[in-house]
Amino acid sequence: MKSLKILVVLTLLLVVSAFAFTQIDTFESGYAVGDVATDFKLKNVDGSFVSLSDFDKAKGFIVVFTCNTCPFAMANEDRILDLDKEFKAKGYPVIAINPNNPEVQPGDSFEAMQERAREKGFTFPYLFDENQEIYPQYGATKTPHVYLLQKEGESLLVRYIGAIDDSVRDEATVTKRFVADAVQALLAGKPVEPSNTKAIGCSIKA
Repeated sequence: MKSLKILVVLTLLLVVSAFAFTQIDTFESGYAVGDVATDFKLKNVDGSFVSLSDFDKAKGFIVVFTCNTCPFAMANEDRILDLDKEFKAKGYPVIAINPNNPEVQPGDSFEAMQERAREKGFTFPYLFDENQEIYPQYGATKTPHVYLLQKEGESLLVRYIGAIDDSVRDEATVTKRFVADAVQALLAGKPVEPSNTKAIGCSIKA
């Protein structure tokens, strides 16, 4: 009888462990290229709430997970502005999302986001993932981390995941504009190559 009880306990532990591992793996992987992304509704720095469904004329979106405090994110702010300027009118606006927990990183509070948006003259929505629900869905791990979405009917398909370009620290040394090239490929009806690159930046503060 004692052996049977031990066997039952061990079996339960294995089941719980397997479930936990599955949950962790799902969180870490997030979306892959080709997956359908779900919409969201997050607070913008102007106080309004923004969803991707609000942009009925958009062909897709350049979703950038970024923040106020990460040196890598700050080094890319002008490039994010340039992407919005270059592609918004062509149907691919930038949607920036701050995924950080301000209790861990006080400089990433909503008020600090508002100040940063004013200082830099952001031309795109800068949204607060207040409950930290969206970045795990996407699988974002860094700031900055980009997800390029394309509309197909009622769906939003992930077409590119990764870095903005090949020189996150220094814009002057960029030789490959990954996101810009990906959007140009979609506009031309061509496949995105590469469709995955490594995002380099600060870890998201949970």
